[in-house]
Amino acid sequence: MRTAELPAPATTAGAGADPVVRVRGLEVTFRRAGRAVRAVRGVDLDVARGEIVGLVGESGSGKSVLGTTLLGLLPDRPAPTVRGEAVVCGVDMVTADAATRRRLRRDSLGAVFQDPMSSLNPSMTVGRQVAEAAGSGAHAVRLLEAAGIPDPESRLKAYPHQLSGGLRQRVMIAMAVARDPALVVADEPTTALDVTVQAQILELVRRLRDVSGTSFLFTTHDLGVAASVADRIAVMYAGEVLETGPALDVLTRPQHPYTAGLLRSRIALDSPRDRPLPVTPAAASARDTDAPAQDAGPAPDAWPEPAPVKGSYALEVAGVEVVYRTGRGRRARSVHALRGVDLRVRPGESVAVVGESGSGKSTLLRVVAGLVEPTAGDVAAMRHGRPQVVFQDAGASMTPWLTVGDLLTERLQVAGVPRAEHDERVRATLRLVGLPAEALGARAAQLSGGQRQRAAIARAVVVPPEVLLCDEPTSALDVSLAAGVLNLIGDLRRRLGMAVVFVTHDLAAARVVADRVVVMQDGTVVEEVAAEDLVTAATHPYTRTLLAAYPAAPTPEVGP
Repeated sequence: MRTAELPAPATTAGAGADPVVRVRGLEVTFRRAGRAVRAVRGVDLDVARGEIVGLVGESGSGKSVLGTTLLGLLPDRPAPTVRGEAVVCGVDMVTADAATRRRLRRDSLGAVFQDPMSSLNPSMTVGRQVAEAAGSGAHAVRLLEAAGIPDPESRLKAYPHQLSGGLRQRVMIAMAVARDPALVVADEPTTALDVTVQAQILELVRRLRDVSGTSFLFTTHDLGVAASVADRIAVMYAGEVLETGPALDVLTRPQHPYTAGLLRSRIALDSPRDRPLPVTPAAASARDTDAPAQDAGPAPDAWPEPAPVKGSYALEVAGVEVVYRTGRGRRARSVHALRGVDLRVRPGESVAVVGESGSGKSTLLRVVAGLVEPTAGDVAAMRHGRPQVVFQDAGASMTPWLTVGDLLTERLQVAGVPRAEHDERVRATLRLVGLPAEALGARAAQLSGGQRQRAAIARAVVVPPEVLLCDEPTSALDVSLAAGVLNLIGDLRRRLGMAVVFVTHDLAAARVVADRVVVMQDGTVVEEVAAEDLVTAATHPYTRTLLAAYPAAPTPEVGP
C-alpha cells in the first residue's frame, strides 16, 4: 500500500495528550416490550491519540451500542435513556445537540461497519461516493490507492455490487479516513471476510494509524483479530467492561474468569478434535437477567458413538464444471466457476470445503443441492432423498411469516410422514437441536442468531437426510455461538449417521468439524488432506498461504 498521500503522523498513543475518547459511567437503556434492557452499564473507557483499542465481546455484550453512542448515532425512536459521559474530541455525545454531533461526525469521525453493502449506496458509483467524502475525484483515487485497491481509476465507475466483499470494505475504510479523522469506529469490519482479505484489512488499519495518527475503536468477537491489530483490549460482557489492559497482557494473563473462558472457547488451529468445544454463557441472556459473567467451565463430554452406516459413497461428484456466460456480442465472456471438480463423500463422513471468496466452494455446494445445473460432469447422491442445506444467513432462508413449528411440519408433509407423527417428531427434533418448546410458536425475527441457526438445522434434520450441506453456517456468529453450532452439527452427524459437506473459509472450524479437508482455488480442487493433519501435512502453496493468514491469539500463561 502506498502511504505517501496520507497525512503526516500525529501524536502517538501514550504520549500524555488528552484522549480522543473519554467515557465515564456510561449507561444506555432501551425499552423493549415494556421492559428495560440495559445495553451498556457503567462503562469507563479511554482511547488515546493514535491508539487502536480492541473492544472484544460476544453478541449482546453492548460493544456495538457503545460504538454507536460515540458516533452520536443512537436511535431517536424509540430513544434510549442515556446517562454518564461519552466525550469524543472534546464533545460530550450524551448532551450535545444533533447539529453538534453531525458537525463532529463530518469533521473528526469515521465509521466502518460489518456489512459495507448496508452502508454504501447501491445506486451510486464507488467513485461518486468516495469523492463526496474526499472532496474531489483526484483525492478519491489517492484514497482508494492508499486503501490497497488495485487499479483505483477503473473502480471509480463500479457500483458496490460489482466489487468483492474485501474491496467494498476497503472502500468503506477509504471513506472513513477521507477527512483525516481523529477517531474511526470499526464495528466487526472483518467478520465475514476470508482469512487472507482479513489479514490485509488488519494490516491496512495498522498502517493508517501509523501514518496518520488516527485512533481506532475496533470491535470484534474474535480474540485472534484483536491480538493482530490492537494496542489495548477491553473485554465486554452483558453491557459491562470487565477487563482492560495491554493486548498481550489481557490475552496471556487474563484477570477475569470470563476473559479466560473466551480464550478457551475460541476455535483455533490447535483446538481438540476428540470432544465438543467449550461454550461460554450467552452475553445477551445475561444482560437481560443480570447474571454474572462466568468462565466456560470444562469441555463437554466426548462425542457419542457414531451411528452405523452402510454403502460405499453418500455423494459422488465427477468432473463437474460450471460456466457462466455474461454480456453479448463483443462484451460476451465466460466465467468458469468450477473446472472439472471431483469429490467423494462416504456415508457418515464429514468433509470441509475451504477456500476464499470466488474459489467455487459455494457453487459446488449448490450443484450438489440441485440449485445450480452443472455445465458438464455428474453428481450421484441422495439414494434416500435430496440433501438438505443450512445456509449462512439462517434468518433469510426461513419464511418470515411461518413459525418454527410450521417450517418443520412443512418438511414432514413434503416427505410424506403420517400426520399423526408430526407433533412428536417436531418436538423431538427441537429437543435434539437444543431449542426450547416455546420456539415452536416463534418466527425467525423473534429468535437470536444462534437460535435461528439451530432452527434451520432442525428443519434440515427433522427428516434425517443422507447428506447435510452447510454453507458458512458459523461465519457471522461470535465465538460461543459458533462453537455451539459446530458442536450441534458434530453431534447430529454422529447420532443420525449423516454425511456432512461443510463449506467455510474458517480453517479452524474446518479442522474441528471435518474428517477431511478439501481446498479449492479458482474453481479447482488443489489439495485434500486429513483434517487432523491440516496444519502439518498440507503442502500446496495456496493452502499454506491460507494457514499463514489465520489470526492466532497468544496462549494464556495461567488462568485467573
